[in-house]
Amino acid sequence: MMSNNLHKPGEDNLPNGSYIEVGPRGGNVPNPRIVHIDPGDRLPPTQEQGHRWEHR
Repeated sequence: MMSNNLHKPGEDNLPNGSYIEVGPRGGNVPNPRIVHIDPGDRLPPTQEQGHRWEHR
């Protein structure tokens, strides 16, 4: 299932809140990182190239 909530590392101007690391198409990854960003923050790098962030 493709989600519209997938974002690349380094994106900014996104809604604040929690983001979980997912695979390139939104699938689960082992030991995903979960981050919280505030308004104006950039999404941090993921553990592997090609992974994305999904807003929760």
